[in-house]
Amino acid sequence: METYDYIVVGAGSAGCALAARLTEDGQARVLLLEAGPPDRNPYIHMPVGFYKMTAGPLTWGLTTAPQRYAMNREIPYAQARVLGGGGSINAQVFTRGCPQDYDAWARDFGCTGWSFEDVQPLFLRSEDNDMLAGEWHGTGGPLGVSTPNADPLTRAFVQACQQMGMPYNPDFNGPRQEGAGAYQTTTRGARRCSAAVGYLRPALSRKNLEVRTGTRILRIAVEHGRATGVEIAEGGRKVVLQAGREVLLTAGAIGSPRLMLLSGLGPADELRAAGVDVVVDLPEVGRNLHDHFGIDIVYELNGPHSFDKYAKAHWMAWAGIEYALFKKGPVASNIVEGGAFWYADKDAATPDLQFHFLVGAGVEAGVPKIGSGSGVTLNSYVLRPRARGSVRLRSANPDDLPVVDPNFLGDPEDLRIAVEGVRQSREIMSQPAFAKFIRQEHFPGKTTQSQAQLEAYARQYGRTSYHPVGTCRMGGDAASVVDPQLRVRGIEGLRICDSSVMPRLVSSNTNAPSVMISEKAADLVRCIAAPRPLHKEIP
Repeated sequence: METYDYIVVGAGSAGCALAARLTEDGQARVLLLEAGPPDRNPYIHMPVGFYKMTAGPLTWGLTTAPQRYAMNREIPYAQARVLGGGGSINAQVFTRGCPQDYDAWARDFGCTGWSFEDVQPLFLRSEDNDMLAGEWHGTGGPLGVSTPNADPLTRAFVQACQQMGMPYNPDFNGPRQEGAGAYQTTTRGARRCSAAVGYLRPALSRKNLEVRTGTRILRIAVEHGRATGVEIAEGGRKVVLQAGREVLLTAGAIGSPRLMLLSGLGPADELRAAGVDVVVDLPEVGRNLHDHFGIDIVYELNGPHSFDKYAKAHWMAWAGIEYALFKKGPVASNIVEGGAFWYADKDAATPDLQFHFLVGAGVEAGVPKIGSGSGVTLNSYVLRPRARGSVRLRSANPDDLPVVDPNFLGDPEDLRIAVEGVRQSREIMSQPAFAKFIRQEHFPGKTTQSQAQLEAYARQYGRTSYHPVGTCRMGGDAASVVDPQLRVRGIEGLRICDSSVMPRLVSSNTNAPSVMISEKAADLVRCIAAPRPLHKEIP
């Protein structure tokens, strides 16, 4: 029987960073498991390749349960299934949220040690920014962060936001979140810098680290109230891999609760109904799911101004040559170059809307294309949704995908603010800086105007923004799934160290906060394991 000190289950952003940190000093033997393949697909590493990744073989192929408040649609729900996880297929937007998000974790949910003052050093430790430094940004960390050379249309979008009344913001991760500007991205040298690239790749030569991809993980092995390892499928049989110290679950906001439930760790009645033996009754496992519900509007342009022109063979060839020779041009772009944080409610303490501007139309699965013309997309969403959903087992069979119900728009406030986001999107695009490029609003079109029509549009066409969190909630209360040290309540030797522990969604994209959680987890694990230094640079 194979034995390791730590088994890290799930090689996404959190898992790659955690495994790299735990093997820095050579003292602990670590196994990192991933269900998906290695990150060899070339589209992963080209920033523009994001548009190829929101559906296909590097995802789990999930769709939601019928969404009661969104026309009973079963919405595609992309979750990565590849080394690097979401950081290998996302749009590489680098945002952390605002300090008040983390202060609320500590104040409102009893997450001692997770205030912004506590976690800011972890953000800085992870970051290798190519331009910004000082109190708000790190340099020399594993995660490359770059300032893009924004496309002219992105610059026009930022100007239009200012004409609408927003201030220009050169740094969404600085002391002020509100305003419009260009997003920094998790790229380095015009290539994607996922946690698999930035953290894991430099660590692969370490003798105390083993990485297994393409591994079907069945359940967490539990004996006498302690997690002792994981059970995997190997060569047609079940094999148990032993963890001498701890099992560290980093399978994400869908994968982590799914493995907990398959292992008998969850709501007792629900487990019995699914045919799973109850090991520990943990009623909140799989509860508290929430996500950003994005709504897109698409504009047709009056000329070949956007990246859509590169669909033609001669332009595509030129873009490839430009990237190969000079590491610039559309292939070096993440497409989602510009954005903004603003207010639906003027009395909100921090922005409650986020916008993403895409220099193309139909870039993501489910968003309409222009046809033979050229277009752009503006996406908006409610930053702090109130509705809560769930992740449940379909059956006790590990091959069955879970039932994922984000309960989109399940709270009337979410719908009200979402509609305000669409209104503000239209107002931005009507400003002189951008209106000169527009032929017409392609989607939803000028006939969608009234409150009822906008609400119907949001319900019919809104989609995930790929930011699910909260399904193994952290807290200081006995009902929470994990305590502030990320230890699962009611069982020894098991921690959850990914976005599923967020008690409330941060006001931004979630990749950087997920990496921060793994940095925190590494410190917590090493503090208990031995009194050795908490951090050394990856060689």
